[in-house]
This record gives sequence, structure tokens and C-alpha cells, in this order.
Amino acid sequence: MKKLLPTLLAAAALATFAIAPAHAQGDKPKDKVTLMLNWYLYSEHAPFFLGKEKGFYAEEGIDLDIQEGRGSAVTAQAVAAKSATFGYIDVTTMIKAAAKGAPLKSTGVLFQVSPMSVMGFTEKNIKTPKDIIGKTVAVTPGDSMSQMWPLFLKVNDIKPDQIKTVSGDAQTKLNAVTNGQADLLLGYVMDQAIKLQDATGKPVTPIRFADSGVNQISSGIIANKNLLTENPDLVKRFMRASTKAAEAAEKSPEAAVDAMLKANPKAGVRDTLIVGMKQSVALYHTKETANQRPFRVQMKNVNDSLDLLVQYGGMDASTRGKPEDYVTLDFLP
Repeated sequence: MKKLLPTLLAAAALATFAIAPAHAQGDKPKDKVTLMLNWYLYSEHAPFFLGKEKGFYAEEGIDLDIQEGRGSAVTAQAVAAKSATFGYIDVTTMIKAAAKGAPLKSTGVLFQVSPMSVMGFTEKNIKTPKDIIGKTVAVTPGDSMSQMWPLFLKVNDIKPDQIKTVSGDAQTKLNAVTNGQADLLLGYVMDQAIKLQDATGKPVTPIRFADSGVNQISSGIIANKNLLTENPDLVKRFMRASTKAAEAAEKSPEAAVDAMLKANPKAGVRDTLIVGMKQSVALYHTKETANQRPFRVQMKNVNDSLDLLVQYGGMDASTRGKPEDYVTLDFLP
């Protein structure tokens, strides 16, 4: 028995030694990360909740907190001030801020096809750009869609005096179409189209600007430039988890919506959120990136968007810069 004791003690010590590294890894505290969205919850945000529910972020050592936003510009300011780790916003809004000196960069563009659309109730039978002639359109002066609207009309050979417009904020536009003051409104295919459908129960037909060749990059992930140099590993882990989350949402929009509603039951109506999520997925890739993983935008697409910003978006040509000044793919899996 005495001879066996040292052997047993040695074996126990070896076993303890063997499991110690794995145990230590499990106890390692996760990085607390805040993702601030561009707006109140709606369809396009669902993939992040699916990624969190499936443990993609936890597997990367990330404790993710998803916060609603109050507009892309506000979220950009929060990321620039480091009060949010990452932002999910309209990347062209970030580009304008970065051109003026904000320390921001996009680490991946999810919406590579613009969600900008002119939309109305399906019962009005307005399906093509030419059907807009003679109709009344509700717009919000100064927003990104109203800036691209003249170009959309021009490429479709529609003169501004061939349509009527009424002006108002986002809610006023919805009200105008709902009560018949306007036939159509300018909105995002996965946002205003869903709100209009939710409010009335009527199907909505969007006519996308991108289908007429008026395409800008849209929603994507942004980070403070300091984070990219100070903690590149965290950025890579976050983008790896976010890529998996977007892929999972592509495969099952329903699961993504259910994950968001589980986290926040007041996020919307399930059926219409699923419609919006499917419309969101349709914006993830251009023809050129169809076989790429999500977020891998083509720099030509970014370059074209810069051209549009200078021509129609109020960006100073002297601050335009290059696509690589604003978007990097170095942190993508």
C-alpha cells in the first residue's frame, strides 16, 4: 500500500496538470462588446440576435450587448467616442463623417445592394418606374433617399414635373400613403415597406433604386480606427461571429426573426418581420459577390458609392479619398 501511494499521487498530479489549461480557458473572462444598431429593432437586425442565441459570439470569447440606435449619425458618433465598440449603420453615413475627420472605418458591408425604394400599395398596380408618372410621392427633404431620387428619375427618363411630391418626416410619409394623400413614398424595402404593411394589413410593392442602376452600399459594421490597431484580434473574432450569424440568417430568416422576438417581443409582428428579413437577405450580395461570404464587398462597389456621394450626396470632392480609406476586408474570415 505504501508503494502505491506515491504512484497514485503522481498520477493525480499529472491529471490535474492535464486539465488545468482547459479549465483556465473556460474561466477566462469574455470581452464585453457593445454593438449599437442604426435604429429601433426591425428585420435587418435579426441576424445578430440569432448569432448571440446560437453562441457564435460566446464561442469567440465575446459577451455581446446589442443596443438599439437613434439613427446612423448618432451611432457613428458613439463609436467615434468609444461609447460603443461597434456600430451597425449605413456605411455611406460613416464615410461622410470619416471624410470630415471622424476616426471610423467599416470592417464589412452587409447590404451591398441599396434598400432605397419608391413603394406603394400593391393594389395600385405601380410596378415599374414608368408607372410612377402622374403619381404623388411622399419624401423627406435632405435624407439619403431624397438625394438619390433625382438620379433615379433621370436614369428612368422621368422629368421631375411629371410627378407630384409631398414632404414630411418618416411618420408623415407613412401617414400620407395610408390616408391616400400620396400614392407612394421613398423608403427602405425592409423597413418602411414593412411598417406600411403592418399598419394597414395591405401588401406593398417596392421599386428598388438599385434595379435601375442607382446603387449605393448600405448597412455594415463600423469600428473606431484605434480599435483596429489596438485590438485587431477582437475585431477578427467579432467579424467571424457576425459572418456566421449572417450566413445562418440567410439559411433561415424565420429562425433569425424568432431569436430577435425572443430577446425583445415588442420588435414587431413575426410574419411581416420574416418578409422583411427575406428582403434583407436579398441585399447581401451583388452579382460579383454572389459566391462570397457575407460582408465581403467589392471595392468597385465602394468606389461607385463614393462617386454618387460626391455627385448627389453633398460630399466634397477634395475629401473623397479612396475606397480603402473607408472600408477594410482585413478582419473578415
